Amino acid sequence: MALATATAAIAGTAAAAAYLDAKFHIRHDLSTGTTANTTAIALQFITEREKQGKLLLYHILEDHARNQPNHLFLEFEGRSWTYGQFFQDMQRVGNWLMRDLGVQPGEMVALDGPNSAEYLLLWFALEGIGAGVSYVNSNLTGQPLMHSAKLCGARFLIAERGIKNLVGPHVAELEGDGVKTVYYDQSFIESLQDTTPIPDSRRAGVTPQDVRSLIYTSGTTGLPKGVMIMTGRWLNTARGMAEYLRLTPKDKFYTCLPLYHGAGQGLCTLPVIYAGASMRLGRKFSHKTFWPEVHESGANRLQYVGELCRYLVNAPVHPLERKHKLEEAWGNGMRPDVWEVFRQRFNIPVIHELYAATDGMGSTFNWNRGKFSRNAIGVRGLLWHRQMAKVEVRARINPDTEDIVRGSDGWVVRAKIDEPGEVLHKIEPEMKGAAFKGYFNNEGASEKRWMYNAFEPNDLWFRSGDVMREDADGRVFFVDRLGDTFRWKSENVSTNEVSDVMGTFSQIAECNVYGVQVPHADGRCGCAMIVPQPPATADALDLTALAQHVISKLPKYAVPIFLRVAPQLSYTGTFKIQKGQAKREGVNPDLIEQAESNDRVFWLPPGEAAYRPFSREDWAALKEGKVKL
Repeated sequence: MALATATAAIAGTAAAAAYLDAKFHIRHDLSTGTTANTTAIALQFITEREKQGKLLLYHILEDHARNQPNHLFLEFEGRSWTYGQFFQDMQRVGNWLMRDLGVQPGEMVALDGPNSAEYLLLWFALEGIGAGVSYVNSNLTGQPLMHSAKLCGARFLIAERGIKNLVGPHVAELEGDGVKTVYYDQSFIESLQDTTPIPDSRRAGVTPQDVRSLIYTSGTTGLPKGVMIMTGRWLNTARGMAEYLRLTPKDKFYTCLPLYHGAGQGLCTLPVIYAGASMRLGRKFSHKTFWPEVHESGANRLQYVGELCRYLVNAPVHPLERKHKLEEAWGNGMRPDVWEVFRQRFNIPVIHELYAATDGMGSTFNWNRGKFSRNAIGVRGLLWHRQMAKVEVRARINPDTEDIVRGSDGWVVRAKIDEPGEVLHKIEPEMKGAAFKGYFNNEGASEKRWMYNAFEPNDLWFRSGDVMREDADGRVFFVDRLGDTFRWKSENVSTNEVSDVMGTFSQIAECNVYGVQVPHADGRCGCAMIVPQPPATADALDLTALAQHVISKLPKYAVPIFLRVAPQLSYTGTFKIQKGQAKREGVNPDLIEQAESNDRVFWLPPGEAAYRPFSREDWAALKEGKVKL
């Protein structure tokens, strides 16, 4: 009888615990580190590594080369490197950088190229000789390219020969500004022979606060901004992500995301190296090579972005799309209408969605196998709200001006459950510089990320620029990004950069660029609302010349797909362009008609070289998936 009573009590306790866990997400909060003192853990880790004089990823690679020299590190286009082989090749590249180019410790070098083994060798060889790396978006040309190369004060732009068509036209001008262009390719790197170990002295004196690299993001000036990445932050990112993902040397990642971007670096390459795991690197995303590479690699982890996943589910069936060893897809931007289709079609049981930003502070994670957390970027329970609700807040925003709303008492208004709001992070004033180093040589843009006196006198909050909402069950959903950028084709597009280019076209008087949502596409594609320069009208616009103008001066992902020709733009009382209504209407003919607008809409269909009128039939084709942007 006593045994039966005890058994019943245990069963009752277990049932109660299960109920409470389901209701308050206690295990989820614990598994994602919500209750851990993550700041203290990071500080202790960095302090210990500094005492050892091992603050660089180079040092992690060196340890693996010593302790597991024959373990596979990298595969790329039919070639492979163990940790021992990769580290030795780094010495050859490092000696060339030191002796032929004369790169000095602390010097920043601009690196420009698509994914390759050679890119990785240059990256970590530069670390090994004590230099910093400025990662240039390999799609750039023109003024954005020159700005990125010159911003960091680089003496060298090391560019892959395969993108000479983008870099070559600007070599003379760069050299006039003190930046010498040096090309590399596989045969050149393989020709380097000096394997003398890089001296330890080249890495002496490295501190956690050193600016180790610049990763570029779109800026409000229309030119890329260099986010300063500190040595300690990137090493701790490697540790934190590896431990969170529970990576071991037995794991293998596949990624084809660009290495010049924070996602390809901090969410894949760095944790793989920290854990001593393996990675298969794709040069770029292509449906032709994607599944063959995944199949051949035997990878159990896949890195994604939402646009890549949508492309895969819209593509014809590939014979190898289910013949893989993938257990988990890890990334960001998986859209609700793709999520479950992707999982079922490709037989990948876990969708591991996250939110993070190179120039941000917070992060959320959603390890998803079932229905409850599907489509969310995170789940937050009782423990999270008790610990974090005072230091991470969603603030109500004005949908037209995108300004944070303050109440009649002057304090910021918190967004309610299911109400979208901009995410703010509380920072102690004395920790401001350590929390966010800012944008290189751009104090104005850096200062705009801060808000003072938000909820009480003299408090300090970091503005994420991202809008999220949380429902009554603790699920967190990404809504949109504020400011002067929108996301298209896995790239941040600066509205001001596009506006500046369009404004140089003689028939345009005013221009307002924004991103619009379209059916069956991730992110937002570019739409430019333009006011013709009198006496030009919508009918008199040279749509062919305008298309050629923007195509020749902008990266492909930044070219506006839609034009909305209006008699005038709408401004606020403080002379800010109102984008809210236009963004909500998008290019939906019904919404534009309901607004009693006489605006004309044009578009640049895939593969065409001139804008043409956008009809209801075109809208229907987009909705039905007959035309894919």
